[in-house]
Amino acid sequence: MPPMPAANRAQEPSTWQKCIMGAMMGGGVGLTIGFIFGSYSILRNGTGPRGFLATLSQYMLSSAATFSFFLAIGSVIRNDALLPPHMEAARLQLLPPLVRSKAEGAMLVRARWDAERARRTVA
Repeated sequence: MPPMPAANRAQEPSTWQKCIMGAMMGGGVGLTIGFIFGSYSILRNGTGPRGFLATLSQYMLSSAATFSFFLAIGSVIRNDALLPPHMEAARLQLLPPLVRSKAEGAMLVRARWDAERARRTVA
């Protein structure tokens, strides 16, 4: 498939937009988890003096706030790269791999040792 022209490409979201997106996803996950654990806690321990709805909403909102905070922070940290993702992928594809075999590593170490010995004998 040929590459798309630059004019038709969508612009990447900004850091702030990614932060908001992470917070919204965290809020959704937190509400769901709060509903599950809050319902379990209410079924197991009873509603308490505040009633069913107030207790369940407290579980859900506190869980949503916690998840949204950490997912927003995580999405900003993940976005904190020097290169855009497509350039980073190209860089990783074009560079030689950093993992080498034992034999290649041993050859490099021997070559460095020989070069160091040669410098010491000259000096």
